[in-house]
Amino acid sequence: MSNINLIDSFQEFKDFKNIDRPTVISVLEEVFRSMLRKKYGTDENCDVIVNPDNGDLEIWRTRKVMEDGFSEDDDLEIELAEVKQLDPDMEVGDDYIEQITLESFGRRAILAARQTLVSKVLELEKDEIFKKYKDRVGEIVTGEVYQVWKKETLVLDDEGNELMMPKTEQIPADYFKKGDTVRAVILKVDMVNATPKIIISRIAPEFLQRLFEIEVPEIFDGLITIKKIVREPGERAKVAVESYDDRIDPVGACVGMKGSRIHGIVRELKNENIDVINFTNNISLYITRALSPAKITSIKLDDETKHASVYLKPDQVSLAIGRGGHNIKLAGKLTGYEIDVYREAGEEDEDVDIEEFSDEIDSWIIDELKAIGCDTAKSVLALSVDELVKRTDLEEETIKEVMSILKSEFE
Repeated sequence: MSNINLIDSFQEFKDFKNIDRPTVISVLEEVFRSMLRKKYGTDENCDVIVNPDNGDLEIWRTRKVMEDGFSEDDDLEIELAEVKQLDPDMEVGDDYIEQITLESFGRRAILAARQTLVSKVLELEKDEIFKKYKDRVGEIVTGEVYQVWKKETLVLDDEGNELMMPKTEQIPADYFKKGDTVRAVILKVDMVNATPKIIISRIAPEFLQRLFEIEVPEIFDGLITIKKIVREPGERAKVAVESYDDRIDPVGACVGMKGSRIHGIVRELKNENIDVINFTNNISLYITRALSPAKITSIKLDDETKHASVYLKPDQVSLAIGRGGHNIKLAGKLTGYEIDVYREAGEEDEDVDIEEFSDEIDSWIIDELKAIGCDTAKSVLALSVDELVKRTDLEEETIKEVMSILKSEFE
């Protein structure tokens, strides 16, 4: 065998996704040089010639022709009598060049080299994957769900690289099955036991930001800046935006005509409510906007303790707090102020429509109460627990919980 065809000998190298051929060939050359050093003690007088186009590799060894009995190193020199048997035209002082064949290394050495080669290329590929994804942290990636486990989901990108999405990085309403296409943001990339571990997330604020950049050209072009994003994944999100161009309405641009731009984002996030608000350095105005859709009467700020006391009409309190307290919690995170809400002074005698509590009381319970004529908070509180149990199909425990919610409105 006069030369070694690498492509024929190592077919699996065609399948390495992240290593280019020149790099593979460079590794091959180093492996064969290692074999030469092991066999001859040195590779200094050897030329390893690789053809990157067809995969051919040739190895040539050069030794100086010496007078008989004067050779001090058979790896670098060859005596005249020996070389005359190989090439009668050789003279003392000439360079004798011979081609090294694959067979000359022996079967065991070739198998060992093959194993070393596969190991080195696999290692290189892992490094390339790590570098590639390390530079892409914060970017959106699209992949196909390959396997779903209890605590995490395995996703393959378009090159077959493995991406892990822990359950804790999924929106609560997410449900995936094998073959589904999924979008997420690259959260972090670590090396674990010399293998890259790529974690992707659908709950990170960066995921929502990337979705806005995709849907809103003005954000992608830098005409609108996203100042801050806070989320309760799957429930609610607040996005503060700002434009340095007075001709652009940042909120309108993000929402789109009849909500056309934001609808796609909401669907992607499993119907997460998204409030887009205008950023401002006026803290009172910023908090007012952050508590949307509630309408605020007045605000008292303590800038030292970063505390805000917000006063609202009774029918706006539940809106400010929001279902599960998400609205006020996110407003606090967005503005950096701890927010407390209070019913406006002098409104104690006012009643509140029971529909205003829809964020805290299930609609079917409200319907039960309205069916017996209790359509305001005080009309419910006017009756005893026993009376309400008799007149509705509600459990005693449910009624006590409802009354506790209604009482807190007037405290």
